[in-house]
Amino acid sequence: MNTLTSYQLITKDITKSLDQVESQPTVQRDTDYYLANIGKVKTVDDFVKDTRLFNYAMKAYGLGDMAYAKAFMVKALKEGVEADDSFANKLSDKRYADFVKAFNFEAYGDTATLYPAAQQDTVDKYMRQTLEENAGKTNEGVRLALYFDRKAPEITSWYDVLADTALASVVRTALGLPDSFASADIDKQAQLFEQKLDIADFTDPAKLSKFLTRFTSLWEVDHPTSTVQTSISVLFAQPTTVGISTDLMMAMQKLRF
Repeated sequence: MNTLTSYQLITKDITKSLDQVESQPTVQRDTDYYLANIGKVKTVDDFVKDTRLFNYAMKAYGLGDMAYAKAFMVKALKEGVEADDSFANKLSDKRYADFVKAFNFEAYGDTATLYPAAQQDTVDKYMRQTLEENAGKTNEGVRLALYFDRKAPEITSWYDVLADTALASVVRTALGLPDSFASADIDKQAQLFEQKLDIADFTDPAKLSKFLTRFTSLWEVDHPTSTVQTSISVLFAQPTTVGISTDLMMAMQKLRF
């Protein structure tokens, strides 16, 4: 099944696709454990000590690759997001601030894990994340398309795209640009994207669908389904925001657990 067909099959009935993910035995067991225990967590330290709970939550917010950095996350969680200069708010990658908002111990104390954001909302995010990861095991192009589809409503400028290696890869592929274009000056990349595409189209379901049809079709040309594909999961394994690597490395050197 080619990239376009696979993507359309998943998104044609996204609810059904997510239900299939949820029914997987491992996912079901981890979710049951999460919902049964997250409300019992009263402190940040308790949260990170329960590795099974913590890893589930981190994966839900696309931070699974950072689950080992517990001291880093403890600092982010304890400082919260109320202050503009809090640790999470100073990081370029907004996934961390989103995570802290969901598990807002700084604002809500021992009731933080009782709010919907920490419970069903996190489960819903986990299902979508797992759906994308499962798709990527057989076709990274489908995973990229699903990821772009999920992130599209949040895109407000081309710098949002360029700050995320996966989003930028989708746009380059859709425009027929080589991977080497990623090394060009950021402002020049943004300027070219703006000349070729209307960013407002990403908020229009019909236009977004047309754009992703173009992407998946061109992806298939470069990565035929019938051949063995080279994994590009590095796009997701690395911190996605430009500049975050430096932030992360410096902060983690100070916070070795």
